[in-house]
Amino acid sequence: RLFTEGFLSPRDRALFGICLFTGCRVSEALALKKTDIKSGTITFRKCTTKGKYKTRIVDIPPALSAILADYQPKIGVMFPGMRGVTERLTRFMADKILRDACKRIGVEGVSTHSFRRTALTQMSNAGIPLRTIQEISGHSDLGTLQRYLEVTPEQKRKAVSVIGF
Repeated sequence: RLFTEGFLSPRDRALFGICLFTGCRVSEALALKKTDIKSGTITFRKCTTKGKYKTRIVDIPPALSAILADYQPKIGVMFPGMRGVTERLTRFMADKILRDACKRIGVEGVSTHSFRRTALTQMSNAGIPLRTIQEISGHSDLGTLQRYLEVTPEQKRKAVSVIGF
């Protein structure tokens, strides 16, 4: 089954789609305004990123574009919270939405951070240079980024196979 089948609403698919296809933190996705998504890009504003490092602009790939087309919030924040209670969906609620979605499709061991880790590892496995991944993810240093990336035995075999006289 597709992972997205666990999510009950276009909003929930959009939230976690943004996390996966941009490699952002869930808190960065929750902080988005509708105006941050335009011209095929998503802007993660400096004031909402961890460490307030810098503003990042990430291209929207076609798969994410399709997910976002199904979710059109009114003006203002992308992921509004409960009326009169919170302006935005909270990290606690995002975590609950994800846990419930995982339960529906029988998946264990997933957290809101899993989408970021998966995105960065997939880029690395595809041979995307670390500096490029760093720009997309907003990591201030490569050491932190490298802790995210898993190295498979196959990658190690391939690496040493290119060495020779």
